[in-house]
Amino acid sequence: MIVKNVALLGLLGAVSAQSASVTDMASAAQSTDAATECKPYSAKIVNDIKDQFPTIWQPATIVDGDTAAQQKYDEIKQIIPSSIKPKGTHSGDFSQTTPTYDKSDPDCWYTFNKCTQPKIEGLGEDLSKLPEPNTWGLGFDDGPNCSHNTFYNFLSDNDLTATMFYIGSNVMNWPYQAQRGVEDGHQICLHTWSHHYMTSFDDEGAFAELYYPIKAIKAITGVTPTCWRPPFGDVDDRIRIIAEGLGLRTAVWEYDTNDWKMSSGTSKDQVKQNYEKVINDAKGGKFDTAGTIVLTHEITGDTMDMFMEMYPEIKENFDYIVPFYAATNTTNLYVETGDDVKKGQTFAEYVKDVYNGTSVEAATSTNTNDHPDPTMTGTAGPLATVANPTVASIEGAAASDVTNSDDGDSAAFSISGTSSLLSVAALMVSTTFVALSL
Repeated sequence: MIVKNVALLGLLGAVSAQSASVTDMASAAQSTDAATECKPYSAKIVNDIKDQFPTIWQPATIVDGDTAAQQKYDEIKQIIPSSIKPKGTHSGDFSQTTPTYDKSDPDCWYTFNKCTQPKIEGLGEDLSKLPEPNTWGLGFDDGPNCSHNTFYNFLSDNDLTATMFYIGSNVMNWPYQAQRGVEDGHQICLHTWSHHYMTSFDDEGAFAELYYPIKAIKAITGVTPTCWRPPFGDVDDRIRIIAEGLGLRTAVWEYDTNDWKMSSGTSKDQVKQNYEKVINDAKGGKFDTAGTIVLTHEITGDTMDMFMEMYPEIKENFDYIVPFYAATNTTNLYVETGDDVKKGQTFAEYVKDVYNGTSVEAATSTNTNDHPDPTMTGTAGPLATVANPTVASIEGAAASDVTNSDDGDSAAFSISGTSSLLSVAALMVSTTFVALSL
């Protein structure tokens, strides 16, 4: 399998925003002229910290001297399964991998078989569809786009809140645009540092591709995200373990509009047909018991325009259009929980606020009105139950290592609970193997 993404990566990294000109958040959020919006600028908030990050748009590695990152990686790598090897190239050439890959898909590799239920015990299931009926999960990849003001105005004017998957390099290039996403009340998640195929990275590289966008989003916007989406959906259980070790829930999708391909020759009519497929399924009753997630992008003016064009038809055929957090009853969106940090809402609360007081509690049997731990980690999180012999035997997480491990409070972006999670997981794994040996 060979997936060509050179054009996409070129499009994502086409503009470097750190020139000598200066702007501010207010002006960055006002103009709706693309040429003005996308004029490169220099921001002190980035200039003061950029030496703490990998090179923008280059595959990430741990920055020399970043002891907090190294410590966090050293903790997480104790439970990374060495039996799952890197796959393919950063640009998506899997031609040397797929011919010999086990057709039973032991790694739960989404690229290979659209697997969303991890094979490693204790890993949380990917978010690929939504529990609430007749619901469109609203999310956009590849932001923050420098020319998104018209689009964000449209979302605001229509009382639409979305889950935004921001690329770390874009956050560093367009910090004020990232800040607008938070100011407008969107849920901010991450989409890696450099937008390459994640399963192609070695363990440290995969860690860095997730760690540094978390750190960038925290530094620029003040919040620490708890969710992510793999570029191209390229994820397996090795990558999921690293993500959950950093407090991130993995989200993928059920339908793909392929809207980003308009930049490389796909017609608008074809992308519109992809939207229509979802809408026709809604008309046919496919979502009467559970909603759906559709992959759409903030990547270009065309992709944003296409959503705005299709929105009236989406609105007509779906009862609710909500961010991911609402449809999953997630009220803690970020690690931070202070009064100045946006809180999520349960589905019932969101619908009542946005849909003119509509009550859905009686109509939605899937609405549990509960939510995950703020970081999806901690001693009660998914990985605390990992006692997988394969993981333990390969990595050999020794009890003595657990006893001497640090609590991780020095991590640059304060991912609460992660270190205790890994220590508990390692201890459980080690204990399991002692029992097995006996």
